[in-house]
Amino acid sequence: MYFEDSIFPLPSKIARAKQPLSLKLNQIKTQKMKVKIESSTIVKPAYDLSPHVPSAPYIPLSVFDKVAYDSHIGVIYAYRPPAMSTTTLKLGLLRVLAVYREWAGRIGKNHRGDSVVILNDQGVRFVEASVDSRLDQTLTLLKPSPALLNLHPPLKGIDELVQVQATRFACGSVVIGFTAHHSVADGQATSNFLVAWGRACRGLDIGPLPIRDRSSFFIPRDPAVVEFDHFTTEYTSRKIYEEDMARLSLIDLDNIVTHRAHFSVDFLMKLKARAASADESRSRSYSTFVCLVAHLWRAITRARSLSSDDTTQLRLSVNGRSRMNSPRVPNQYFGNLVLWAVPKARVKDLLREPLPYAARLINDAIARVDGGYFQSFIDFAATKLRTDEVAANVIPTAFAEMPVLCPDVEVDSWLRMPFYDLDFGSGSPYVFMPTYVPIEGGIYVLPSYVGDGSIDVFAPLFKDQLAAFCQNCYILE
Repeated sequence: MYFEDSIFPLPSKIARAKQPLSLKLNQIKTQKMKVKIESSTIVKPAYDLSPHVPSAPYIPLSVFDKVAYDSHIGVIYAYRPPAMSTTTLKLGLLRVLAVYREWAGRIGKNHRGDSVVILNDQGVRFVEASVDSRLDQTLTLLKPSPALLNLHPPLKGIDELVQVQATRFACGSVVIGFTAHHSVADGQATSNFLVAWGRACRGLDIGPLPIRDRSSFFIPRDPAVVEFDHFTTEYTSRKIYEEDMARLSLIDLDNIVTHRAHFSVDFLMKLKARAASADESRSRSYSTFVCLVAHLWRAITRARSLSSDDTTQLRLSVNGRSRMNSPRVPNQYFGNLVLWAVPKARVKDLLREPLPYAARLINDAIARVDGGYFQSFIDFAATKLRTDEVAANVIPTAFAEMPVLCPDVEVDSWLRMPFYDLDFGSGSPYVFMPTYVPIEGGIYVLPSYVGDGSIDVFAPLFKDQLAAFCQNCYILE
């Protein structure tokens, strides 16, 4: 059901599901990882290698880009030897940047003062680094910790919209640290770019090509029809945010640790069976994701020892590509197209009722974020946000990066994104994971490196709540 065995013996994406994990943590002779930066250069698009070049001087940020996280997101890949060469990585990158030109640009303003991605081809940063020990002599990729931050360029105080760091270990393994600015693209679009980069490195056609026609997809209705309360879901009061940040400044954030949990296929199947509920005369089933998130929500809430009358809410990202139909937005759309489902419950109800209660809340909340909800938000952004008074008093909830989310929880699902398909020519990565993000209650859910359909969860918690979380997390109630 749960293990923390070594990730290092697993030879490939295909074999991950077949080879048992036999090397225990206490069998690894660990060494402190010392990363040496060898070089840092700028890679720019090579248009002579690609016929597909966006020719506009800039691309405007859409209403969905403006409500996305205004920050870099970092991810980590690990590859076994023989690893790809630096030349291969750079040649593939300069080729794919000619197609995904936004990443080589910079965020700025157009002549009307609107936020845009300026297509100035200033390039992305490429860092070469080395470690004089073997990758299997560190626990860096096994235990989420601040050491992960050494495997990619910094996430703050930079102009580049994409950064890459290739760190070579003494054993020949390579770790690719990748950062991308979320205002430019969401997880779906970024993963499409990464797969295209791998194809370019292998000399293959970069396809399917990105689609970026914002003017056709996100048209407000006339007259506008705002059917939902977007002020409290996509936006928050600037005053309340500032008050919360002042309160949180008194909390010792060094007490936040990230726990990596593994859920086997057997556990997930039992969880789904437990979450199945009677719905009138028929049995109602829920997706694996909904069942797992319902379980995690309850486990975290119980570990926090909240007051029974407190209200806790989940924040779940919902991809609009599969929901908008007038017109339909294809999977190749490049940009952000995500809004949030926010199920809520009183603590005593969440913990007293069985698992199907939480699963139903989550499932119904996700279902409500349909094509009509996305269109309502487009109309809302075109009308309600236009006044200076509103703009001065609200900020997107995604901008408000709170270090502590308690009593709430945010879940980012990467289950359907093709991150494991990033092949530079030497095979798929045997590890993929988010970087270290110590935001209490901010959970990442992604396919396990085991490759058998199991799921890994990265859950930042306060140290004094970790034992209770683990006790609740791996028990089926």
